[in-house]
Amino acid sequence: MTVGLYYDKRFLDHDTGQGHPERPDRLRAVTKHLRDIERRDRLEHPTFKPAPRMAIERVHKPAYIDRLEQACKDGKPFIDVPDSAIGEESATIAYLMAGAALDAVDQVATGKLDRAFVLGRPPGHHAERDRSMGFCLFSNIAIAAEHWIAQHKAKRVAIFDFDVHHGNGTQHHFEERADVLFISIHQHPATCYPGTGYAEETGKGKGKGTTLNVPLMPGGGDDLYAEVMDDQVMPAIKAFKPDALLISAGFDAASDDPLAQMDVSAEGFAMIAKHLRDYADDALDGRCVTLLEGGYDLTALSEGIAAYLKAMLV
Repeated sequence: MTVGLYYDKRFLDHDTGQGHPERPDRLRAVTKHLRDIERRDRLEHPTFKPAPRMAIERVHKPAYIDRLEQACKDGKPFIDVPDSAIGEESATIAYLMAGAALDAVDQVATGKLDRAFVLGRPPGHHAERDRSMGFCLFSNIAIAAEHWIAQHKAKRVAIFDFDVHHGNGTQHHFEERADVLFISIHQHPATCYPGTGYAEETGKGKGKGTTLNVPLMPGGGDDLYAEVMDDQVMPAIKAFKPDALLISAGFDAASDDPLAQMDVSAEGFAMIAKHLRDYADDALDGRCVTLLEGGYDLTALSEGIAAYLKAMLV
C-alpha cells in the first residue's frame, strides 16, 4: 500500500498571529510526533506546486480571490471575519495548500499513489464561494473534487467530513449537485460553530438527497461515532457508489480540543479511518484522498493523525 504524505515547511508561513487556535505549531507538533514514532518514514513524500488560479476559480469568485490577495499585500490582519487571520504570505500558502490537494488527486487518480493525506494549512471547509469563514481561505476539498471531475472524469464523488464543525462551505458549493455526495458528522449546530448542518439540510434541487448531515450532541464519544459510521455514513456512501472518495479530516472532536465538546479518542479516529479504508479497498482499488481540516489541541491532534495514518497504511 503506497500512501503519500503531503507536507511542506512553507505551510508554517501562514501567520495567524499570537494566540490564534489555527497556528503553525499545529503542524510542528504533528511532524515531530510522526518522526518520534517512526511512522513518517513509511510514507511517500511527494513534491507539489501551488494551484493554478483556474482551479481556484472553479470554486471561488474571482473578486474574492482578488480581495484575499490584496488584503495580504496590504498587511490586513484578517479577511472578512476576525477569525480568519492572515499574514503577508497567507494567500501564497493558501494556493500551496490547494496545490497539494490537486497533486494528491492526480497521483491517486492515476494510480501512482493508493492513498494520500495532505498535512497542510490553512484549512478550507468553512470557506464560502465569495468569503472566508472560520480560519478557512480556500475550500480545498471542493477544489479537489472539482479537479477530480474536470481532469480525471470522475462521475460521482463522495466527500466525507468528520471535523467537529459542520463543513458549511463544502455543503453550499455542492448542495444543488447530484454528482457529489456530501456527508458531515459534527457537533450539533445549536451548540457549536458555524450554526449550520441540521439533519433536515439534505440538498436542493437536483442535489436533493445528496447531502447528509449527522449532528451529534456534545459528549458523544467513540461508541456514538462507531454507531454513526455503521448505521448512516457507510451505508450512504455505498448506496451512492462513488468513483472517487475525498475526506475532510478534522481532529477537533478529540476529548481535549478547546473549541468543541465531543469525546473522541485517537482510537476513535483510527476506527473512522478503518471504515473508509475498507470501503476504498473494496470499491475503489484503495483510492482515497484526505485533507486536514481542524484540530487544536496539539497532543490530541498529533495522536489522532498518527492513529488515522496507521489505519490507512494497512
